[in-house]
Amino acid sequence: MKIGVIMGGISSEREISLQTGNEMIRHLEQSRYTAIPIVIDRRSDLIEQVRQAGIDLALLALHGQFGEDGTVQGCLETLGIPYTGSGILASSLCMNKQLSKMLLKAAGVWVPSGLVWHGMDDYDPQAVERIGYPVIVKPNTGGSSIGVQLVRQEKELLAAVQEAFAMDRTILIESYVNGTEITCSILDGEVLPIIGIQAARSDWFDFQSKYEDGGADEKVIPLPSEMERRVREAALASYRLLQCKVYARIDMILSQDGPYVLEVNTLPGMTANSLLPKSAAAAGIAFPQLLERIMDVSLLERMKEWGTNS
Repeated sequence: MKIGVIMGGISSEREISLQTGNEMIRHLEQSRYTAIPIVIDRRSDLIEQVRQAGIDLALLALHGQFGEDGTVQGCLETLGIPYTGSGILASSLCMNKQLSKMLLKAAGVWVPSGLVWHGMDDYDPQAVERIGYPVIVKPNTGGSSIGVQLVRQEKELLAAVQEAFAMDRTILIESYVNGTEITCSILDGEVLPIIGIQAARSDWFDFQSKYEDGGADEKVIPLPSEMERRVREAALASYRLLQCKVYARIDMILSQDGPYVLEVNTLPGMTANSLLPKSAAAAGIAFPQLLERIMDVSLLERMKEWGTNS
């Protein structure tokens, strides 16, 4: 099979996407697959490069805008090229943190409380004061903690809000939930071992903690049986409600009261330091086998969606 590994893109997560793509290429079984790197530098690149490559499947290594938000998925569907991961709707919903959290909250899944601002005209320090510091300020879309700030007091608020608005037209100001950061990877409807995260040089799991060597201690976390049941239920409920397919990663904060869902990632990172491969490895699934499962299940999913047996 000719596998087009689509990476790069135009979002702030471009460099992480390139790392993900190169890691995927390195682990694809050469005896079974021909890997074709497809590096996207602008929107118009995708259709032209995919057509020229003549690929059988698009293995998506994109993150952020024009990649994880349903737009690339729509382009590939128009071209009739099967692709890995969730479809258009789930990709778009999960990229929009405001909308996905509204749906999760309505379904009874715990999410942090907070505010949604659509511009500096909404800037209201008193409203944040009513939530209570510390708060997390973040762009509504995007990932890898880019543009996300932990704000401990009012004098830090304005700069954090301005930085977030530089990344997005809509931002969230959320209550900081005190607890243990965990992540639940789901592969073909199965929750893989739960990973606990302890940042090494920061109070929270920021960009440096995620991607620098030694930035965080990430390992399978043992939980009391009842708490593990609640975590798994919250992860699966989020996955199903937002109509995710094939695989996803659900990030949470585990407080004393229970799990709070922070976000659902439809194209989680697959770099050497990424959490999904670590969770899969803990389940006995090596990186090449993980990619194979993702591709096989994705092909089946696209056949179901497109109503074809070919």
